Amino acid sequence: MTSAAHTPSPAHIAMFSIAAHGHVNPSLEVIRELVARGHRVTYAIPPAFAEKVAGTGAEPKLWNSTLPGPDADPEAWGSTLLDNVEPFLADAIQALPQLIEAYDGDEPDLVLQDITAYPARALGHRWGVPVISLSPNLVAWEGYEEEIAEPMWAEPKRTERGQEYYRRFHAWLEENGITLHPDAFGGRPDRSLVLIPRALQPNADRVDETVYTFVGACQGDRAAEGDWRRPADAEKVVLVSLGSSFTKQPAFYRECVRAFGDLPGWHLVLQIGRHVDPAELGDVPSHVEVRSWVPQLAILQQADLFVTHAGAGGSQEGLATATPMIAVPQAVDQFGNADMLQGLGVARHVATEDATAEVLRETALALVDDPEVARRLKGIQAQMAEEGGTRRAADLIEAELTAARAAHGNA
Repeated sequence: MTSAAHTPSPAHIAMFSIAAHGHVNPSLEVIRELVARGHRVTYAIPPAFAEKVAGTGAEPKLWNSTLPGPDADPEAWGSTLLDNVEPFLADAIQALPQLIEAYDGDEPDLVLQDITAYPARALGHRWGVPVISLSPNLVAWEGYEEEIAEPMWAEPKRTERGQEYYRRFHAWLEENGITLHPDAFGGRPDRSLVLIPRALQPNADRVDETVYTFVGACQGDRAAEGDWRRPADAEKVVLVSLGSSFTKQPAFYRECVRAFGDLPGWHLVLQIGRHVDPAELGDVPSHVEVRSWVPQLAILQQADLFVTHAGAGGSQEGLATATPMIAVPQAVDQFGNADMLQGLGVARHVATEDATAEVLRETALALVDDPEVARRLKGIQAQMAEEGGTRRAADLIEAELTAARAAHGNA
C-alpha cells in the first residue's frame, strides 16, 4: 500500500455516475477518502444526488439526465435487453455536451467512472488522462463474451432495432475519435477497481488481475443514516429489503408478514420502499416494523437473517456482517448474485413466485440454525477484511496518478 511519504501531490480527480443509489453509494467512501487526502474531487451527477455527493467533500458538477430518476417506478426501465440499454446510450449522447461545457477550463488529471457513465470514458479520451472504472458489480472474465454476452445478444442483434442501436453507438464513438467496438467500450475498461468482494465474482479465477483489482466493500461511517436498536425481547431479527428500485411487491411483503409475524421470539423489519402503501399489507402484528426505508447496515450488524433482492450492495453487506441470506432476486445482476451466494453456502436462492410464507419460514429456520452456514460466513468475512476496501482503493487511484505523471515527466 502507498505510504504517506509517497502520496502524490494533490490532483483534480473527476468522478462520473448516474442518479441511482446502487451506482452512487458504492463510490462515496472512496471519494470521501480522496478528499481527505487533499485531492480536489469533482463529481458529475444529476441534481437528485447533489446533496449526497457534497456530503463527501466533493464538488457536484450538475448535469441533466434523461434516465428514470432514483424514485421512478421500476417499470420505467422496460423489460427487454434493448429496453434496458437504449436509454443509457441516449442519455450519454445528450449528456456529453453538457459535461464538456461543465469541465471547460477545469479538466481533471484523472477520471473515475461508474460502469454506466459512458461519457466519462469518452471525456478521458478527449482529455488524454487515465480513466479508472469503479465497478459496483461483477466484471467480465476471460471467456465472458463467448459464454454470456454473445448468446444474450444473438436475438437482439438480428432485429432492425438492435442493429440501429449498434449503428448509433458506433457513430457516437467515431464522432469522439474512439475506435473501440461498443461492447469493449462499455464492458472492457483499461483499468478497474471492483467494489465487490472477490467471493461474489463469478469465475474469479479467470478475471484478468492486471486490469481488475478487487478491493471489496468500501464502507464507511453510516451514522448519518440513523441508528437502530434491537428490541430487548427479540430472540431472532430478520430484515426484509428489496433495495431501492424493485420494491413494488405487496404480495411478497404479505407473505413475509405471514412467514415471520407469528414465529415466537422473531422480530421482522420490513422495508417496503416508496411504491407500496402499508395498508396493502393488512393487519400487521406489533413485532413487525414496516418502513419505507431503513438504515440497512445498522440493522444487519444486529440481525440473524437477511431476506434480500441480492443486489451487489446488499449482498456484500450481508457477507460483511456474516448474516445468512434468503436471496429473492428481482432484476439484472441479482439472479447471478443469488446463485453466487447459494454456491458459497451462505444463502438460499428463492424465486419471487416460490417465496410463499411456508417456504420463507422453512428456509429461514434451516439457515439460522446451521453451524456450517455460520462458519462459512465467518470465513468470507475474514477474507473481505483483507481486500483493503476504501483505503486500498484510494491507494491504487493515487498509484495511477503517480504513473501518469511519471509518463508525462512531471511526477
